[in-house]
Amino acid sequence: MPMCLNSLPIQESAIFVADSHFNQQRDAFYLFLEQLNNNTITTTQLFLMGDMFEFITQESHYFVEQNRKVITLLNELSLRMEIIYLEGNHDYNLEKLFPKIAVIARKNQPLMAQYQQQTVALSHGDNFTPFFYNLYCAIIRNKPLLLFLNAIDFNHWLSKRIDKALSAKNICHTFTHFEKWVEKRLEHYDADLIIEGHFHQGKEFVFAQKRYMNIPSLFCSKEYVVLHNNQFIKKGI
Repeated sequence: MPMCLNSLPIQESAIFVADSHFNQQRDAFYLFLEQLNNNTITTTQLFLMGDMFEFITQESHYFVEQNRKVITLLNELSLRMEIIYLEGNHDYNLEKLFPKIAVIARKNQPLMAQYQQQTVALSHGDNFTPFFYNLYCAIIRNKPLLLFLNAIDFNHWLSKRIDKALSAKNICHTFTHFEKWVEKRLEHYDADLIIEGHFHQGKEFVFAQKRYMNIPSLFCSKEYVVLHNNQFIKKGI
């Protein structure tokens, strides 16, 4: 979807959703999308803040098929509303799966936007990280490597092992001293308002001239966020 990445206007009552980690056992994201589809929830602009799937990349046939119903529903919704998808560390190389959705790769984050005369920076949250994590991110996103791994994934032996390992992880936790950690993290941002996912905390802070919002994990808290009248309003599904 064509977009000037440095001048995206955030619309009133835009919805933000993060970290649903959808798989066959974690269906909160699909339930949320169904409510959008039947107009129980309404918006004209939807921000997906990353890790919407427990794992997906367009090169993996197994995970594409496992997530087919969500992919289909997202593509149908993208014909009715503006959807911006900030890729996370569990969902990447997605542009071919979602042709009408603005897919923002990690390397292009933060995405800069505007809301009520405020400059806004949006990221999944796994940026501004040490060298070895950045190297890991580059390796796992390498398309030739992913195509090779898919080619040797006979009877989905590798994909099923990945699926099992990820599904067994406990992803809901309290981040100790999160406020102090966020204050340090904001040194990387030059914006009035910073919006991230990734950390599953669902908390808002203000430091000096910077305001920070961490979108809650849809899976952990069953909540999404509406930005209305400069307020982040949490709502349950």
